[in-house]
Amino acid sequence: MFYGRKISIDCTGVEDALDVTMAQQTELDYLIYNDPLGYADLILNGDPEEYLKNAAGSHGLEDL
Repeated sequence: MFYGRKISIDCTGVEDALDVTMAQQTELDYLIYNDPLGYADLILNGDPEEYLKNAAGSHGLEDL
């Protein structure tokens, strides 16, 4: 039998701590809805500030 772990990320708290721009917020929203595991990995294991500095707008969402 597999016993997994469940985590909960306070997305608003993360975003408030990062002081994100509108373009960066769009990038985080994209991850949350289209790649939630990627979002969790970024927040738990990555460098979200560096990621957002380089990736904001990379999905063409900045034109919306």
